[in-house]
Amino acid sequence: MAALSDIRAAQLGAVVPSQRNDSTVEVYNQHAVAIHEGPPRTSNLFSPIMLLTGHGGDIHSAKFHPSGGAIASTGFDREIFFWKVYGECDNYHVIKGGHAGAVLDLQFNTDGSSFFTVSTDKTVGMFDFETGERVKRMKGHNAIVNACSVSRRGDQIVASCSDDCTVKVWDVRYRGAAKTLQLNYQVTSIAFDDSSQSVVTGGIDNDLKVWDLRNEKVSMELHGHTDTITGLALNKEGSHILSNAMDSTLRMWDIRPYAPTERCTQIFTGHSHGFEKNLLRCSWSPGGDKVAAGSADRDVCIWDVASGQLLYKLPGHADLSSALVVLSTYS
Repeated sequence: MAALSDIRAAQLGAVVPSQRNDSTVEVYNQHAVAIHEGPPRTSNLFSPIMLLTGHGGDIHSAKFHPSGGAIASTGFDREIFFWKVYGECDNYHVIKGGHAGAVLDLQFNTDGSSFFTVSTDKTVGMFDFETGERVKRMKGHNAIVNACSVSRRGDQIVASCSDDCTVKVWDVRYRGAAKTLQLNYQVTSIAFDDSSQSVVTGGIDNDLKVWDLRNEKVSMELHGHTDTITGLALNKEGSHILSNAMDSTLRMWDIRPYAPTERCTQIFTGHSHGFEKNLLRCSWSPGGDKVAAGSADRDVCIWDVASGQLLYKLPGHADLSSALVVLSTYS
């Protein structure tokens, strides 16, 4: 871990952890000013205010705890690191042995008491945040599990998607999957809707599908992407979903039941997918006025939702800015 600035600007606004392919997590602040010489910048953000190091391989996921006081990161080395957001951003805990393969996604539940992980070992893990112990291991997929999503409302359920062309819905109170949705192609991204009665999926067929979990049928299909969808994120209100794809576009969709005919309401461009074809994720700001995504050009990109304008390209990575960008609950 290396501190890149003595100015603790974290209290001034949202911080953005991003993960990369060079084993580090970087934390940016939205209101800081540049303090060093370098190439012309597109914003006044630090690059970065803190550099967190310790992972032994590519980092595939980094998430803020719902309280905003900690960051969890994980990736190729199969380890889960916990970092303090404030002070010197100490790495205060490491979970080892939770999975037998690379961890591709990590999601907290709504109150932050638990978190879920998915892995190339074909399993979904549930962990207790306070103790760091794995409390449940969910088996059933027959191939790499690419992503997961946790319900916002009702009983705690988690949905996972896999290269085995299935989506599985797990009720943590019971053993085995509660539901299995069969698709025709590999599924690379997933998100619950706000009611937790539907899930949205994206995969190598380039389309988004909204599944009604009550009858296990597709209630809506969204077309527009021309390559694999790598990330999905639902906004706070539950009215719009964000999709990132290998066609180097980020799209915003209106998924309300009685929305206008044209459901794609905004297309964001400026980031890129490289030959690595990694699963680059995406995220909303808490206020819903900004969206963010990782990029193969080693930058983190942030756009204004209303205008579609690219606001910031955050430099600092030495390799692909991969997998996921998350904005804190504090902004």
